[in-house]
Amino acid sequence: MPDNLPNLDLPILAPSQAQKHVTHNEALRILDAITQLTILSDSFDTPQSDPSEGDRYLVAAGGQNEWAGQDGKIASYEQGTWLFYAPKAGWRTFVIDSALLKAFDGVDWQVVGGSLLENLTGLGIGCDTASAPFTAKLNRALWTALYTADGGDGDLTQALNKETSADDAGLILQTGFATRAVLGLFGSDNLRVSVTADGTSFKDGLVVNNVTGVVDQPNLPRFTGTTNFDNFGAADTWVKVAINTLDYNDQGVFDAGTNLFTAPVDGLYHFGGHLLFKQDASDSARLNVRLVKNGSDALPGSFGRITGSHEDGATFVNTQAVVPLVAGDTVEVQGMYSGFSGYFQADETSFWGYKIG
Repeated sequence: MPDNLPNLDLPILAPSQAQKHVTHNEALRILDAITQLTILSDSFDTPQSDPSEGDRYLVAAGGQNEWAGQDGKIASYEQGTWLFYAPKAGWRTFVIDSALLKAFDGVDWQVVGGSLLENLTGLGIGCDTASAPFTAKLNRALWTALYTADGGDGDLTQALNKETSADDAGLILQTGFATRAVLGLFGSDNLRVSVTADGTSFKDGLVVNNVTGVVDQPNLPRFTGTTNFDNFGAADTWVKVAINTLDYNDQGVFDAGTNLFTAPVDGLYHFGGHLLFKQDASDSARLNVRLVKNGSDALPGSFGRITGSHEDGATFVNTQAVVPLVAGDTVEVQGMYSGFSGYFQADETSFWGYKIG
């Protein structure tokens, strides 16, 4: 039978041993020194003057005097002398003067939370890591800069790195673990802000080109169109101008069948129109234009008129207006010839609008 136990090197009683209390007390002394281990400091390489019974230290590199040759060992002051204990891998101790928890890795003492937490396969705070290697379940989170007064520089930056331009790097915002929005570099190096109703089909709200810095709003409610035929206007009659050739119609806001723009959401909108005179009965007929909301409300500031002699294919009148709309409101462009009938010329008659706020 061995004289000592293998893990803590505790002495054990031999059969018919005399003075058993000596061996027993020695084992208790070792247990008292190294279980629930706390040390005063790990910064000293030489014994402190006037130590107290039970004081314990980790001997720093380059041990001197009574600590010579004891680097990395636990030095315990017991009954007027220093005793040393060689740690084994997995031993842990709390360092009082630095308030650090350390563990022995078989070679050196490491700070728990420092190198011992490197290369982990997972870390969960308040939950397991089944959904992601790093997971936290909590109600508040804060990142704050290390201030200059605390030894930092006051800055706080966070990097999200991806391998290639075609990969993703960004924030994914979810409801009930279902994706509803993303912000970042998704599928390219352009900055994207996108939303989704089903987690599959995404609509870009903003795209910032990473080369030019130009901002695009691919799904901004907007349209622009012209007519490819001459629109006839009877004398002294407001006529809704037909627009049947659309260059843009994001969100499907303009209906070429009804020639109406319909606001998809509440907001502030900007509209404009252009009518070109085409001779019919008289070249002196007054050409009028206006923008109309919901079929009957002429938008203030949108009325325009050209009087006097006109030149066929050269005389025109424009209109613009900024107006607040609620979802479902409609806007149309109307023209009128005063005194005589006429035409609004094909390909030169236009109507456009978009949401600005």
